[in-house]
Amino acid sequence: MRRTGLGLGLVAAALAAMPMAALAHTGHMEPGGFMHGFEHPLGGLDHLLAMVAVGLWAAQLGGRALWVLPASFVGTMVLGGLAGMAGLPLPSVELGIVGSVLVLGGLVALQPKLPLAACAAITALFAVFHGYAHGAEMPAAASPWLYGLGFALATALLHGAGIGAILAIRNVARGSAGTIAVRGSGALVGIGGVALVLMG
Repeated sequence: MRRTGLGLGLVAAALAAMPMAALAHTGHMEPGGFMHGFEHPLGGLDHLLAMVAVGLWAAQLGGRALWVLPASFVGTMVLGGLAGMAGLPLPSVELGIVGSVLVLGGLVALQPKLPLAACAAITALFAVFHGYAHGAEMPAAASPWLYGLGFALATALLHGAGIGAILAIRNVARGSAGTIAVRGSGALVGIGGVALVLMG
């Protein structure tokens, strides 16, 4: 029950932060680029779905994956963000981002048995593309550190939202019904990825 409460608390924090992100569009509350960075993962369906999916997958796997997968994603995403800020070349960024939605959603839906190291490597690989996109789109006047802190925090909150969603599902639906619901959430993410491909 304590884990469920923690997950729901993270969901509440993410929802509470979203109105702050909306203010960034109006030019309010922009301390050196923090709000620009914070709203970037929330402003694109591709980023949002992939980052929630990391949380879904982490909670589905349980154990050390609860922190290993989000930490792998956020840490590598920051490195990708630095590369994007520096203007270093990275091919197929949009393909990598959309691919992350499809693959991460599919992994939750299909629930394959993979070593934790492989799961962490998959999340880290896709995080590079998301981070690069964040960094490349940083406003010229923004502080790189505050901008980076903003998108890292928003990403962590989205991971927390995914973890909280799975814990809430398991609290309501137990046994095989809970398993089906968890895997169904991954399928929904995957469908979102297909929609992004069709719209692109």
